Amino acid sequence: MSTPQSNPAGDSARHSFPGTPEEGHSHTEAPQVSAQVRDIAEVAAVEVITTAAVHLMSAAAVKCGLAEGSDAEELKDLDEARKLITALAGFVTAAAPEIGSQHAGPLRDGLRSLQLAFREASMVPDAPGQGPGEKFTGPVN
Repeated sequence: MSTPQSNPAGDSARHSFPGTPEEGHSHTEAPQVSAQVRDIAEVAAVEVITTAAVHLMSAAAVKCGLAEGSDAEELKDLDEARKLITALAGFVTAAAPEIGSQHAGPLRDGLRSLQLAFREASMVPDAPGQGPGEKFTGPVN
C-alpha cells in the first residue's frame, strides 16, 4: 500500500527571496523590502530577461576559458560551461517569442559564439547536434 508523499515544509510553505524578511525577523525590514519590490516592479520584463541571459553568457564565457587575464586557463571548466550554455539555450529559446527579435537576435548571436567557443576548447568535439544547448538550437557550425 502506498502513502502520499508529504511536503516536509508543510502545506503552508513560504518562499523567501534575498532581502525579504523571514518569519520571526523584525518588522523594521519591511520598508526596505517594500522599496525593493517597488523597484523591481518598475523594471520591464524584457530587461530582467536580457540581464539574466547576459549573466549566464558571462559565466559561460569564463568557464570556456574566455576570461581576460593570465588566470583564464585556470578558470576554465568545460563541464560547468556545458551546463551554463545549455541553460542559456533553453532560456533564450523560451524567451525569444516574448522579447521579440530585436532583443533575442543579439542573445542568439552570443549563444552561438559560446557554443562555437566551447567546441573549439573541447579536446574531443561533440557530434553535430550533441553540443551544449544544441537540443534547443539545432547543430551549430
